[in-house]
Formats: sequence, C-alpha cells, structure tokens
Amino acid sequence: MIIDVHTHINNYHEERVTSLEASLNHLSDTMKENKVDYSLVLSSYKVNQHRPSTKQVVEAIRGRDNLGVVAGISYLHYNHRDLREISEYLEAGLIKGLKFYPGYEPFYPNDSRMKVMYEMAIEFDVPVMFHSGDTYAPTGKVKYSHPLHIDDLAVDYPDLKIVICHVGNPWIRDCMEMVYKNKNVYADISGLVLGDFSDKFERHMKNEIEEMINYAGDPNYLLYGTDWPISNMKSYLKFMDQLELADDKKELIMWKNAAELFKIDTSKF
Repeated sequence: MIIDVHTHINNYHEERVTSLEASLNHLSDTMKENKVDYSLVLSSYKVNQHRPSTKQVVEAIRGRDNLGVVAGISYLHYNHRDLREISEYLEAGLIKGLKFYPGYEPFYPNDSRMKVMYEMAIEFDVPVMFHSGDTYAPTGKVKYSHPLHIDDLAVDYPDLKIVICHVGNPWIRDCMEMVYKNKNVYADISGLVLGDFSDKFERHMKNEIEEMINYAGDPNYLLYGTDWPISNMKSYLKFMDQLELADDKKELIMWKNAAELFKIDTSKF
C-alpha cells in the first residue's frame, strides 16, 4: 500500500488556467499509473485562479475516497470567518490536518498569532504540517523555514502533532535532531527535487535519509510524500526502492505511519 501525504492541485504553469476538476483527474490518473492508493491534497496559503481554496478542494473531492484534504493556512490573511470554517471542517472530519507556510510568509512557527490554530488541531487531534527548508520561489525568506524553529513549538505544545515537510532540506541533520528529540514531531520526504531525481542526487539523498534513520531510530516518524506535481511520482517511488531498509521499515514510511497519524481508513481503498 502507498499513501502520499503531500500533493497539490495548484496550477504551477500560470500561463494558462486549469480547472479544478482537470487537476484532480490528473492527480487521480497519476496515482493510478503509479499504484498510489491514497493522497492528501494540501491547499495553499493564498487563493487565486491558480490556487483553489480549502472550501473548493473539500467540495471537489467529495466521492473520491482515495483523496483527503489538508487545509492551507495563511499567517497574514486569516480572519474570524476562516477560523469558523476550519473549525467546522475539523468537526465534520472533512479535513485531515492544517498546513502552514513559514518561509513563503514571514513568521516563525511559535508565533502567538497561530496559537488558536494549534489549539484547534489539538482539540480535534489532527497534525499540523510546516513548510521547511528551501522555498520553491526565490522570493521566500528561508530564515523562517529552518527546521530548528519547530523545537520551540514542539516543547510548548507537547500534545500537538507536527510534521516537518521536505525533511527541512537542505538542513536535514537539524530535522534529524527534531524528530529524535521530540516524540510529537514527524517529517515527510516530499519536494526534494523538481521533476525527476538525477542519479547523483538520488544517491546523495539516499545517504541523507538512511543517516537520519540510523540517528533517529526506527522510522515511525517518517512519512512518504512527493509534492506532486512539482516532483514526479514515478521518480520518487524509484528513489524509495533504493533505500536499504527492511520491508517492515519501508511499510512504516510508505503508509502505516500516515494512516495512523492522519486517521486514514485504509479499508475504503
């Protein structure tokens, strides 16, 4: 079984407008081609014709049992209506988690403005995901997205389940310490490349991920994710095949950790 915890249906080729339905169909077709059983769709911190809102994504995936939604939260722009909408979705079980974008937006994860969001996540027992490491856009400010900033949050909110996206790349060793030290912190391996892995970079990242597991122990904190469509699903699965891990350890990464953390009912697919 394969669960991809990190996909998007944003249109990153903004010279044309792509419909939400077309993007979802493309995702579903790509999942089928690569034998991916379930994917989480992460909405953006901003909404425009190329980036659908959480509400639009929630409504669009109805009837697609192999897709779930993680709500993108804006530090700069959320208001009381957004809080009410998110809390209603959480209560109804329509979203599986919350996603924050430090680096793309200028804030540190322990900013007090986010306290109400974290309290909601704890109340409804859903994970919070953080962009971490390098930014896709050169306008991002990476001082905000360093994985070490997760430590304050993990200590101050021990009941909050936290996911460091992209294993904090290029600060993977710092991410390594975060998941080792804090039992409420996880990491996904998404977005390590644009498109396909080259052979050289694949070898480099293989060593990095294996070193993380050697340092932090059995990978019950590590989640499979791709960042599709930015990264290629087929290339990612090939990368996972290269990891020198026992099958039971790979199973943890490929789906078991995600199913438990995000409360995904695997009997439905």
